[in-house]
Amino acid sequence: MMSNARVSDDQNSNMIKDPDEWKTGDEEMTGAQRSYLQTLADEAGEEVDPDLTKAEASKRIEELQQKTGRGV
Repeated sequence: MMSNARVSDDQNSNMIKDPDEWKTGDEEMTGAQRSYLQTLADEAGEEVDPDLTKAEASKRIEELQQKTGRGV
């Protein structure tokens, strides 16, 4: 019989990695990142660097989410 116990935030903390630690962080940003980044940049009135890596795009998305009030 399986338990329905929830996993605590502490147990999930290793699931959230710093983008600088991503093994694929130096690869080109994904299409989904590019699209969402463009949406956020448009709302914030900012430009998007088309040559960002996955890790750089993730960081930029977080910055723009804070600026636009989207996301977290």
